[in-house]
Amino acid sequence: MTRHFRLFAGLASVAVLAFPLVQLTAQEQVPPAPAQAPAAPGQGPAAPAPAGPPAFPKPDPANFTAAAPTKEAVNAFLEQSWGYDDNRVWQVQAIMKTQVEGISKVVVYVGDKSGKQKPQALQFFALPDGKHIIAGDEILAFGEHPFAEMRTVLQQRANGPYKGSDTKDLELVEFADFQCPHCKEAQANMEKLATDFPRARIVFQNYPLEKIHPEAKRAASYGLCVAKLGGNPAFFQFANAVFEGQDGLNSADGATLTLNSAVTKAGQDPTKIAACASTPETDKEVEASVKLAEDVSVTQTPVLMINGRQIPIGALPYDVLKKIVEYQAKLDGVPAQ
Repeated sequence: MTRHFRLFAGLASVAVLAFPLVQLTAQEQVPPAPAQAPAAPGQGPAAPAPAGPPAFPKPDPANFTAAAPTKEAVNAFLEQSWGYDDNRVWQVQAIMKTQVEGISKVVVYVGDKSGKQKPQALQFFALPDGKHIIAGDEILAFGEHPFAEMRTVLQQRANGPYKGSDTKDLELVEFADFQCPHCKEAQANMEKLATDFPRARIVFQNYPLEKIHPEAKRAASYGLCVAKLGGNPAFFQFANAVFEGQDGLNSADGATLTLNSAVTKAGQDPTKIAACASTPETDKEVEASVKLAEDVSVTQTPVLMINGRQIPIGALPYDVLKKIVEYQAKLDGVPAQ
């Protein structure tokens, strides 16, 4: 099964967080985030605290021992990552030196204005280059414009079939696998994005996960050839048909029937498409798309890159996804709708 994106206690998924953070353990020097007081002995459970923003403890200046990153830089980064969520609040609690020169530990308290979520103390490590952090087991971009570099890479190399705008001011690059069930589920939201953001360029970039989906690469090759011979509209007709008949990809013979049927629905000749799909040139194109996914740190499907901002979208509610697209467009100064 396609790898699911991680969840963090009391917070939304990594898709919503925009980057994974590790919850602090009890051994940390920084005090844990505030929690509801326990009931007194002999009494029943404590009454729920009134709804409202969390009362984060006042930061201790003794916990700001590192020269970099600055508190302002951390807040700018978090604003880029979390600012789309009007309900989220946070406080930078510590920026501390570590035993490794130039690597700083950053501690952030996160909560919500409604008070429905228990505040969490989270941490990441800022690297000496000022451009990257270590969060969990990943190295991620950091800074006031953390998605800019990935945006440039995708503008240069994301050359898959697309719908919408010919310009790349607002570029939504979907990395997907035709045999991935979550990718199939995500297509309804991708259609909504195309309707709600007609100025966006929506690119389908193949990322077949061959180890778990043995027919995904062949499906990707067929799709590229349909696009070559029939154009972008034919490709999306093909893609819709493959996702609709996805169960047929579970065997080699079934995949042949499913792919040929999808080719026909796209108005193309199955014999010509099969011949094109078997060429070394087509194989190289699929491999180049896989390499692009690896180079922009995509490790699962489906993932949507919104002007370089990576969002796993397998189970993300559409209203949240739409809000993130609107926010990223605003950050980049481009019209969204």
